[in-house]
Amino acid sequence: MGEFDISFLLLAMTVVVAGIVRGLSGFGTGMIVAPVAAGLYDPVTAVVLLVIIDSLPTLPLTIPVMRIARWREILPILAGFTLFVPLGIYILKNGNETALRWLICTAILACAATLWSGWRYRGPRGLPVSFGVGGIAGVLSGIASIPGPPVIIYWLASGMPTAIVRANLLVLFLFSELLSAANLWAADLFDRPRIMLGLLMIPVYTLGLFAGWRLYGTASDTTYRRIAFTLIVAAALLALPATEMLARWVISGGRMLFSEG
Repeated sequence: MGEFDISFLLLAMTVVVAGIVRGLSGFGTGMIVAPVAAGLYDPVTAVVLLVIIDSLPTLPLTIPVMRIARWREILPILAGFTLFVPLGIYILKNGNETALRWLICTAILACAATLWSGWRYRGPRGLPVSFGVGGIAGVLSGIASIPGPPVIIYWLASGMPTAIVRANLLVLFLFSELLSAANLWAADLFDRPRIMLGLLMIPVYTLGLFAGWRLYGTASDTTYRRIAFTLIVAAALLALPATEMLARWVISGGRMLFSEG
């Protein structure tokens, strides 16, 4: 099996797991897929892949919850996102690949640790703050297609029911991915191999989404979040450049011992 085949298989496994988590909790796709795809391919491929798989396939899940989503919470964040996502894409396009991988994994680990700790934002919740949260989400989306963490932290502290938060996230992520796709296209970051990879992953992701959707309601929200955070942290740790270096060192050492034997 060639390197491309191994990378493709590992990516497909990651995508189906991310789909299950997204169907269960309403978030997690970017934080699971982005570090792994960036490590297997490159950060730009990771972002293009996520934009493709996390837009149209989520429509069947998103449309039914639009009626309970709170648009007054979504629109200010979406406005900030729209303004700042080009900055994130500029960083993605011009940044060093290894530095971007470190940035992606570190940001995901920090966000996951914050969410897992149970910390809640207690500050003001007016339009300027919502706009600022959207701006941070836009930069993170442009760099790694992970707009979720700042918004999740912000909304989980709002006192809104979990079902409303899940609906808001699904709606926000759908529109944010469409906006990201337009900005990536304008930045000329779409190419045939990346688009084909994304299209091939759509059925895999859709399978995971509907599996997660069918499982939703079979366990508590606490259980869903624990599973999601565990997988997010595992994905980020496995995708760290340092982990890759360690794996290569172990493999090369094993080959040397084998050849000497």
